[in-house]
Amino acid sequence: MKLNQSSTSMINRTLKVISSDKPKNWQEILSELITDPKELLQLLRLDINEKPASLVGLKQFPLKVPRPFVDAISPGNWSDPLLRQVWPSIEEDVISDGFSSDPLQESNFNPVPGLLHKYQARVLLTAAAHCAVHCRYCFRRHFDYKSNSPSRSDWLDSLDYIKDDPSIKEVILSGGDPLAISDKQLAWLIQELESISHLKILRIHSRIPIVLPQRMTSELTTLLNETKFDVVLVVHSNHSQEITNQVKENLNSLRASKVNLLNQSVLLAGVNDDSQVLKELSQTLISLNILPYYLHLPDKVSGTSHFSVSSEKAIKILNSLRDELPGYLVPNLVQEEPGELSKTRLV
Repeated sequence: MKLNQSSTSMINRTLKVISSDKPKNWQEILSELITDPKELLQLLRLDINEKPASLVGLKQFPLKVPRPFVDAISPGNWSDPLLRQVWPSIEEDVISDGFSSDPLQESNFNPVPGLLHKYQARVLLTAAAHCAVHCRYCFRRHFDYKSNSPSRSDWLDSLDYIKDDPSIKEVILSGGDPLAISDKQLAWLIQELESISHLKILRIHSRIPIVLPQRMTSELTTLLNETKFDVVLVVHSNHSQEITNQVKENLNSLRASKVNLLNQSVLLAGVNDDSQVLKELSQTLISLNILPYYLHLPDKVSGTSHFSVSSEKAIKILNSLRDELPGYLVPNLVQEEPGELSKTRLV
């Protein structure tokens, strides 16, 4: 049957509507990150003249925000705790004593490109040099990713380093964000690690399950379930507002898996430096079978002093949490100090 021009146009319009209504996969969302401060503020109905962006900060550490994360930000509210984490505030221009580009001296623990060996029995492997979001408090915002951008040859050098040290029992995939790579790349890397007999634990540190929940696909869950390793997935949520229905739905896929779920947070001024905020976060996390793990004091990275919380205030907040929550819902309050064999617990 031959269609007339009117029928053809109608079919094309219908197909266009169907196509536009189809949910985007995580790769499409990752390719459409918001990188323009003006676009971000336009979506949130905010005036850039009220709180100008830091041009220096943007040059050093460009804006990157996934659109699903922006959907969780309250429009018209400069004080929104999620916006504060991603907005390149002019406060980043403040030069503060004791803050530096490498406060943890990670360059001293970088024996081969893409690998950090700071602690006994475990190493950190840079699985990806990019993230889905640029958190403005990031302790690696000045990290030399250009020299630590993973390729197959870099990974092979790192794998050889791990093979040669039988004391290493655990590999931590970090970055960047390790879940920013494809399932195919991740599967290859895990397979190579499985060939190293002395490795027992695979730990993945990722912010993506919170800011880009569409990444938590059935394929990824299957991959993590089928590995021989004991798998620990450490997600990174700082505020219960980040845990949207989409996040809950996608993380629920891991409930029946063998993956151990933990959360680490950073204590940030103006975001979550309040015991009630952290209490609500812990209660939300446990409802998803995620155990609160670490509450970090922010590292003293140049451009992040406006997020700083004193150790005295942090301890007071933690003690309030202990008064109101069972012990398993109270994260360990820690800070990292260069050269120490583990993180330092403050209480």
